[in-house]
Amino acid sequence: MIDIGANLTNAAFDNDLDAILTRATDAGVEAIVVTGTNVASSEAAVALCARYAARLYCTVGVHPHDAATVADTWIEELERLASSPMVRAIGETGLDFNRNYSPHPDQHHVFESQLELAARLHLPVFVHDRDTQGAVGVHLARHRNTLRDVIVHCFTGDASDLHQYLDLDCHIGITGWICDERRGAELYSLAADIPDDRLLIESDAPYLLPRTLTPLAKTRRNEPANLIWVARKLAQARNQSVEHIRVVTTANARRVFTLD
Repeated sequence: MIDIGANLTNAAFDNDLDAILTRATDAGVEAIVVTGTNVASSEAAVALCARYAARLYCTVGVHPHDAATVADTWIEELERLASSPMVRAIGETGLDFNRNYSPHPDQHHVFESQLELAARLHLPVFVHDRDTQGAVGVHLARHRNTLRDVIVHCFTGDASDLHQYLDLDCHIGITGWICDERRGAELYSLAADIPDDRLLIESDAPYLLPRTLTPLAKTRRNEPANLIWVARKLAQARNQSVEHIRVVTTANARRVFTLD
């Protein structure tokens, strides 16, 4: 399996990252794409990949929560970081109208700038969408013919959102959200609508610990080793085998992120 989204630069992993990666390998996770969420975390992600070459890759980007606080040179800094061979996508970028930590005009501007950067560098874009009622899709539609690939990270939308993204030829990232019998019920019902060649899985660690995990975890911290629980629930939702999910999502991740 390949975990296409884990926040390994998060302070939750400061003390035991080697053990985290060993458990991931033991659980069948052969590669992890580390998520960059602002310039500082993106720089840390590139440095982390240098320490664990051939096991880790990363994205570089600015999350919508950080859109209001970017420095004047932020896009130049992202472009510099993106020159690293470990960088395989621009993002996490997008819009978040759920928490609104940044004003909408700032979010739109920072998202547009990163879409243009991804197109210019011929890199995929790793996209965040929370409660935007199709606004992310409007941006993507405007740029889709110049973008190499689009990954909708941690999809939690409804049927309209999903089919808008599939019509735009996007890949869909599924997390432990699908394992939540409360919040994830709609995603569970929609999972079978995603074509095999558009499907990706991710932990979003340290967030979204799968609620199906047994035995129960001692903490709420998620980690890439738990990705198998996402694969199992996804297989159930799609009436497919877990091995099928492992094979197709690994092949898709290798293709989209051009992994060796």
